[in-house]
Amino acid sequence: MAAVLLTGCGAQDEIWPFETEERMVVGMSDDILATDPAAGYDPGSWLLFNNVFQSLLSFPPGGSTPVPEAAKECGFSDGGKTYTCTLRDGLKFSNGNSLTSADVKYSFDRAIEINDPAGPAPLLSTIASISTPDEKMVVFRLKVPDATFPSKIASGAGSIVDRHVYPKDRLLKRGKTVGSGPYVLDSIDKSKADFSVRSGYHGTAEVKNSGVTLELFQGNQQRLESSLKKGEVDIAYRGLTAKAIAALDTTPTAEKDGLEVVQGSSAEVQHMVFNVADPVVGKLAVRKAIAYLVDRYSLISEVYQSTAAPLYSVVPVGITGHGTSFFDTYGDSPQPHKARKALRDSGITDKVKLTLWSTPSRYGPATDDELRAIADQLNRSGLFDARMKSVPFDQYEKDIADGKYGVYVKGWVPDYPDPDNFTQPFFGKGNVLSNNYESSEITGRIIPQTSSMTDRADTRQKFIKLQDIVARELPLLPLWQGKQYAVAHENVRGLQNCLDTSTVFRFWELSTAY
Repeated sequence: MAAVLLTGCGAQDEIWPFETEERMVVGMSDDILATDPAAGYDPGSWLLFNNVFQSLLSFPPGGSTPVPEAAKECGFSDGGKTYTCTLRDGLKFSNGNSLTSADVKYSFDRAIEINDPAGPAPLLSTIASISTPDEKMVVFRLKVPDATFPSKIASGAGSIVDRHVYPKDRLLKRGKTVGSGPYVLDSIDKSKADFSVRSGYHGTAEVKNSGVTLELFQGNQQRLESSLKKGEVDIAYRGLTAKAIAALDTTPTAEKDGLEVVQGSSAEVQHMVFNVADPVVGKLAVRKAIAYLVDRYSLISEVYQSTAAPLYSVVPVGITGHGTSFFDTYGDSPQPHKARKALRDSGITDKVKLTLWSTPSRYGPATDDELRAIADQLNRSGLFDARMKSVPFDQYEKDIADGKYGVYVKGWVPDYPDPDNFTQPFFGKGNVLSNNYESSEITGRIIPQTSSMTDRADTRQKFIKLQDIVARELPLLPLWQGKQYAVAHENVRGLQNCLDTSTVFRFWELSTAY
């Protein structure tokens, strides 16, 4: 039986006293690395895509199940190997061109053909072919049943572009965008992006402001905090230090300055990654010893000021399939005697020399402090001689790909809130961790089986089994799950609808009251 998504009533309006449709100023420390959806795969770029472009489906505030957006309805057939969508009436791009099924097909074909190294093509790998029986209907034929396909195309990877504007085999010049979403990108440079509201938009978003200016602080968290306190930005999103958030959340400072800390749910995670081909951590006993010694609670309280939570699972809390495999196997506090036994049983009697590699330019300055703290934890056991070393992100990524590092960290902000997105990219040949780990049980059985299960709740036990395997073989060690924060002036409304596990920051929900 076809599973069909039907258009609902759209997001509920929140009625606030004296609400005004003013222009909002949002500050963040992330960069926007791409303005063409065929290239961007970073939080800043997807923030732009989610507000300027439409996808066939979208995630409603607080929801993890996609609903129709540019589509009127979508559904599976043919045992989950065919996915058909029918477009809404009256869809147009910001340049006035009509949006038809041909544009949808073109957008997906283009992203796959360009296959930019920093693009979303890997998310679209199950597409075998796309056909357009008429101007309103688009039919995706999949290589294998893929129950996560609706979630994938509801993300930034599903952004629809104008086939008359975007070149088929190359990226459009940076800064130029033509989308059908609720906002238009008016201008962008390294320090700022300006967005205006688009009057011809047809979709579920109900815009509550007159436009958004996105101030880009290029990693300068202190300057972002200063601008917030001075009233130069209405909202600080993605970028304040853990120390600053903790101070604002627990002292009268925020009240005095008229600021409010808003916490939302988050599925952002960070893992310590082990290169299993490394001569040192390629030994399972060394990886086990590290797992027995890492004190997550200490890291959370001392480095992250309780703005994150300890993580003992590859799949985070709040996502189907979350478990406690690492807690059950290695405990929640350091166990030096078990670490020592793991090493001695493998014939390792000398101190293990280890370098923990970090890059603050991508994961924040606290990453250096975190890895330094972990090195201290390992050294206090008397079993390790560990140190932290930090390098710029470009060098970090290149050296990881070249297999030069044994231990390093990787952060992950999900593309869509499904256990598949926390597992499929991490395991098997060519995984994003570049750690030389492969498991035929995971990639040959568990992931294909779960991908075809349309009732995602039914996948839980299989994902628990997957995590049990990972806990035993230790290609990675989960460290923490983020808490999503924004700090805003007290007259800002709508932030609670922008901070959820979908990671979609919805400009249209923001407004001010007086």
